[in-house]
Amino acid sequence: MPTDDLPCSAPGPAAQQPDESADVGLLAPSWAGSAVAAVTADAGYLRALLDAEAALTRAQAALGLAPEPAAAAVTAAAAETHRYDPRALALRARAAGNPVVPLVADLTAAVAARDPEAAAYVHRGATSQDILDTATMLVCARALDTVLPDLTRTAAALRRIAAEHRDTPMAGRTLTQHAVPTTFGLKAAGWRGMVLDAHDRLASVRAALPAQLGGAAGTLAAFHAYAAADGAPPAPDLGSRLLVRYAAETGLAAPALPWHTLRTPVADLAGALAFTTGALGKMSADVLTLARTELGELTEGSGGGSSAMPHKTNPVRATLIAAAARQVPGLAAVLYGSLAAEDERPAGAWHAEWQPLRDALRLTGGAARDAAELTAELRVHPHRMRQNLDATGGLVVTERLVAALTALTGRTEARRLLDTAARRTAERGIALPAALDEVLHEAPPTARDEDRPAPSGGPAAPREAPALSPSRLRQLLDPTGYLGSAGALVDRALERTEHHPQESA
Repeated sequence: MPTDDLPCSAPGPAAQQPDESADVGLLAPSWAGSAVAAVTADAGYLRALLDAEAALTRAQAALGLAPEPAAAAVTAAAAETHRYDPRALALRARAAGNPVVPLVADLTAAVAARDPEAAAYVHRGATSQDILDTATMLVCARALDTVLPDLTRTAAALRRIAAEHRDTPMAGRTLTQHAVPTTFGLKAAGWRGMVLDAHDRLASVRAALPAQLGGAAGTLAAFHAYAAADGAPPAPDLGSRLLVRYAAETGLAAPALPWHTLRTPVADLAGALAFTTGALGKMSADVLTLARTELGELTEGSGGGSSAMPHKTNPVRATLIAAAARQVPGLAAVLYGSLAAEDERPAGAWHAEWQPLRDALRLTGGAARDAAELTAELRVHPHRMRQNLDATGGLVVTERLVAALTALTGRTEARRLLDTAARRTAERGIALPAALDEVLHEAPPTARDEDRPAPSGGPAAPREAPALSPSRLRQLLDPTGYLGSAGALVDRALERTEHHPQESA
């Protein structure tokens, strides 16, 4: 076959200049420069497409459906990625609707230049979706292999933080307001639990990412036809055996069926990516809140500056994680929408997956990188936590006071007393002990007083306002004494260990 008939889109001298159409993440600092950015770039996708094509020929050679020299020639030509220009392929892809068609032409020409007879075995029996789906799964696998170690590092850093601050008291907050005391160790242990949950989900999806091979409509019929044409009557299970071998050549899982319109692998990955950015987003939301100037309980180890205000040290990593957490769920929705794909090969549903999936991978990878950096350098300020805990003058422990007063007045009256005292503290600025003392001495007869029987034939028993001794009240108002099982919960959470890559090596 003359190579001029199917020219490679080899770059000329001009192609060495910066590509003005390249997407390097100028408006995407969430993933720019990350390991996942390189894996998911056009060059990374091109590498995966070529790997998928080479693996197909090797799989056929292993089953006697192609000569070994042909497999070697295709593999060698596919390894020369400089022969293929992603931009030119992208422009030519508009004619067929996907980049595999022009790539097959260029790869065939490259193989023919090495071994004219081997060129006939390029892409033999496959359809474009087989190669693009397999390449996509390779890209996803390579991307997740960069994300999972970052999640492990994040979990390890949070383990250290949670253990160090197991008993560091701080204000628990609900609906933006002080609730009851908690510990920073318990908060960090909660972050870590979600990070480990994300790791588990992504690791499970990563292990199941499948190769794709079905031929034109999922029957693998072309491989039977080629085998018969070569004079070797195919066994009924030829397609199934080829699928298993192809998966082995790619390093991906072998699916039970071709999944051209059975998009479970993509949907499962979409859900795991959305969960992961959400889990990291929970941590970033807390960091952003606690890093506010008014709170000052946390700071990033190396915050970002401002173009206008020299004093600013912004929590940039947490900000970028928060941005990713807001985008990936929407991308996942698009991927879930593609589950409703018609026929044996869809028009539009498949095509709609490509860019959202890549964006979701990039954002998740960037968020995992930022989370690892954030937690490695996170600065905790226990003194500010204590100052904020004391800011309400004891209101943060009114739940505890209700429990103590219930023994004296009954629960309903105890709640009324504390509601009134808390309101006076907030409105008049007086200390809670003083407000509570006022309210206690204004207290009407309690239910328990009314239930107390009067002496036979005499007046009712005298009623006394419920009271707490000063020492007992001081004890009840100490927020560090009202942490419940926080420490024990941290210990329990830290029994769960991180996964380390060497454990499965």
